[in-house]
Amino acid sequence: MPDISIYLRQHVGDACRPIVKVGDSVKRGQLVAVPSGLGANIHASFSGTVSAIDEQKIVLAADEKQDFASFIPLEPASDILETIEKAGITGAGGASFPTHIKLKTAIPNGIFVANAAECEPLLAHNIDQIEKDAPALLRGIRYCLAVTQAKKGIIAIKPKHKKAVTELKKVLLAEKAQEKPIELHFLPDLYPAGDERVIVREVTGIELEPGHLPLEANVIVDNVETIKHIVEAVELRKPFIDKDLTISGRVQKPKQVLHDVPLGTTVRELLEKAGGYVHPHGEIVIGGPMTGHHGEESDCVTKSFGAMLVAMPFPQEKRRAGILVCECGGSEQRLREIAAGMGAPVVAMERCKRMTETKGGRYRCNLPGVCPGQAAKVMALKRQGAQVIITGTCSD
Repeated sequence: MPDISIYLRQHVGDACRPIVKVGDSVKRGQLVAVPSGLGANIHASFSGTVSAIDEQKIVLAADEKQDFASFIPLEPASDILETIEKAGITGAGGASFPTHIKLKTAIPNGIFVANAAECEPLLAHNIDQIEKDAPALLRGIRYCLAVTQAKKGIIAIKPKHKKAVTELKKVLLAEKAQEKPIELHFLPDLYPAGDERVIVREVTGIELEPGHLPLEANVIVDNVETIKHIVEAVELRKPFIDKDLTISGRVQKPKQVLHDVPLGTTVRELLEKAGGYVHPHGEIVIGGPMTGHHGEESDCVTKSFGAMLVAMPFPQEKRRAGILVCECGGSEQRLREIAAGMGAPVVAMERCKRMTETKGGRYRCNLPGVCPGQAAKVMALKRQGAQVIITGTCSD
C-alpha cells in the first residue's frame, strides 16, 4: 500500500500536536494527535507504522492488509458532548469547525437545524445518506437536542429530493410521541441554500448581519454527515476516521457516492474507483464546483473533503479579464487560478456590491442567495481595461 498522510490541521484553528513518534505502530481508530488550541482530535484511519512526522502531517507506512470494518473504540465518556469531543468530529460540510465547541452552548428556547440542503451542484452524498438511513439522522438530531437543550429540531431540505423527503416523513410519523418535535422545512431551490445564514433566514425569518453566527438567532446548524458522525461516536464509539464524498465530472463512472472512505485515501485512488479520466479533461477540483479548489492526484481525503470532480478543459480566452468576487462563489485566488487556466491576463478585480467587510478583514455577503445587479461593477472593471469578466455565482 502507498504511504498514508494524516494531516495535522483538518479543522478550523491550529494544527494538532502529534502524540506518536517515528517507528510507532498504530491501529485504525487510535488517537495520534491532539489540539494545541482551537481544534479537534485526530485518529489513525489506517493501521501501520509511523514513518515520518513534520509540521503538516504524520506519515504512515500502511500495513498491507487493512480491516476497515474495525477500529479502536473511543474511551468511555461522561456524556454525549464529551464523546463528540473525543471522536474529533468537525463540520463535514466544508467549514470543518470543531463540533463539540459548536454544540456546547445551551439554547433552551432555540432550534437545532439539520442542514440537508446539499447546496453545491453535483454533490449527492448527504441526500444519499438520508435515503439509505433516515432513522439515523433522526437519532442524531435527538442527541443534538439533548446536548443543546433546544426546544425543537428542524430538517432543512429541498422538496426536489423526493425519495429522501419520503423516507424522512416515514420516520417522523413513527416518532410523533416524542417530547421535542422534529419537523421538515422546505428550502427554496437556490444557491447557496446551505449557507448557515440562508438556513437561519429561511427557517426563522431572521436576517443575520454579515459575520454573525446562527447563535445570534438562537439557532445551531449542523449538516447531515456531521450528524452521522455524531451517531457513530455515540452508538459505536467510532472516531471521525472515514468520510462520505461524491465523485463526478469527466470520469468513466461519474456521479458516484462513496460512504466511509478512510481519511488519507488519495485522489489517485478515487480516480481508480471512478474508472479513470474521460478525455479530454481539465483540472481536478476538490469540493463543489462553486467553492472548490484546484487539486492534484497526490491530494488526500480529509475531514472537510466533500467531492472529487474532474472538469472540462478550460476554454481559452486571451482577452484581458476582470474578476468579480463574491462570497458565495470562487474566491479571488480561485478566480485568478481559472483565469490563468484560460490564458486570460487579469487586469482588474472588484467585489460584488453586497460584499461587506467584517472582523478580521473578511468580506461577507449581506444578503446571500439574492444576487444584485452589477452594472456599476462591470463598468468599473471595463474602465480598468477588462474586456471579459470572470465571476462566480452572480445571476446578472
